[in-house]
Amino acid sequence: MVERLHLFPRLAPLTKGRAVVLALSLAAAMLSAPLAARGPESLAPIAEPLMPAVVNISTSQSIKGVHGTPLPKSQRGSPFEEFFEEYFNKKEKPSVVPEKKATSLGSGFVIDPSGLIVTNHHVIDGADEIIVSFADGSRLKVEKVIGKDAKSDLALLKVTPKKPLPFVKFGVSETVRVGDWVMVIGNPFGLGGTLTVGVISAKNRDINSGPFDDYLQTDAAINKGNSGGPLFNMKGEVIGVNTAIITAAPGGSSGIGFSIPSDTVARIIEQFKLYGEVRRGWLGVRLQTLTEELAEGLDLGETRGALVAGVSKDSPASKAGLLPRDLITRFAGKPVPSARQLTRQIAQTPIDSSVEIEVERKGKRSTLLVKIGRLIDPDEAEPKVQSTAVEPPAPPRPLLGMMLTPVTEELRQRFSLDKKLAGLVVLEVDPKSFAAQRQIKAGDVVVEAAQEAIGTFDQIAKRIEDVRKTGRNVILLGVTDAKGDFRFVTLPLS
Repeated sequence: MVERLHLFPRLAPLTKGRAVVLALSLAAAMLSAPLAARGPESLAPIAEPLMPAVVNISTSQSIKGVHGTPLPKSQRGSPFEEFFEEYFNKKEKPSVVPEKKATSLGSGFVIDPSGLIVTNHHVIDGADEIIVSFADGSRLKVEKVIGKDAKSDLALLKVTPKKPLPFVKFGVSETVRVGDWVMVIGNPFGLGGTLTVGVISAKNRDINSGPFDDYLQTDAAINKGNSGGPLFNMKGEVIGVNTAIITAAPGGSSGIGFSIPSDTVARIIEQFKLYGEVRRGWLGVRLQTLTEELAEGLDLGETRGALVAGVSKDSPASKAGLLPRDLITRFAGKPVPSARQLTRQIAQTPIDSSVEIEVERKGKRSTLLVKIGRLIDPDEAEPKVQSTAVEPPAPPRPLLGMMLTPVTEELRQRFSLDKKLAGLVVLEVDPKSFAAQRQIKAGDVVVEAAQEAIGTFDQIAKRIEDVRKTGRNVILLGVTDAKGDFRFVTLPLS
């Protein structure tokens, strides 16, 4: 069935008099349209004084030469070793590849006449030499990288000019609205100072590039080489730093570009000036976004907030009394819409400051006072997994798309599991199952079912039966990975 959106009344014949009136009405409507809807007459008065403060950044990185071509490992000690050595020029003239330099281009902008320049971390990361080119053709070598941070993709550089440099100021990105006109100035494809125009398409964009994503989205053309350049409002203020694009063709613009909001940039730049690094707040919790299924499994009345999946020992959260399964609904007086938003709020909170946190626990609300700690990057090393397969003493059983078996000492060694961890180890996951969709993998351990600890098949079977008796078709599981990170997962029982 097709539903009609609108039924127009029968129109009267259009006489000459009616036509004149209609034409005049349309002309008046067009003339009365606000100027903002058509954009400014010209951006030249705004753009011209800004161009000298936007710079091109070129970097070079030395790559050491390789002497000769290595002999294949599989041939060493074989009867053919002498032949291969001759073939690969090991005995005679060794081939020497000269040292090479990898170069890259980006953009940046001056924020202080003494020579402070903002750009992206990825523009200068790994560089042996950084050269800044200015609009007047002059070039300066970067003397010092004052600070750089991969998580925010920002860097602060220092050059020493002979005279004060033209500079730009930060605006307030919080007040930016979708539909506001913006300008991008940068160095696309190494062409030099280039201006493009567009509008703010969206705010608070999460593009899964990191835990602190909160981008401004614009349709102003951003291309390869624009990274690190400024996004301006119509007052000539920097409201963002261009950092990423979504494109169908490598390096080209599809009208979907992303900029780090100036409020974030200004805060991080101040930390670079003070400490030479970014110091983020830390609470010591593992958070999950609360879905409808998780809310139902935990008997929570709402889906807004951040679910506490785990609490680190001796952390600010632990000392304040936060517990797993707590739902954080407010942080520092502000509502918490999601776990991701709370992660950003915590990171932005000053270290050693005391903050009130409102939590819901078993249907009751309470307020806790927590002293924010400092986030220290954890060890990036992956846990070592032994490759030797050891058959578990108890035969595994299939359940909910997983092959499960109780934890044993052999399995602890195989998957590098904690000595105190108890539960059912996941040996295999059906790739077509809901468990696979929930990203459960081999080596994970199911430690809870329906909010009760389990360690045997009988225990999880009983919990499943209890859930079915309540009329529910979804069970809440507590799953821990080899690193010890706990999370809640819901799986359908049918």
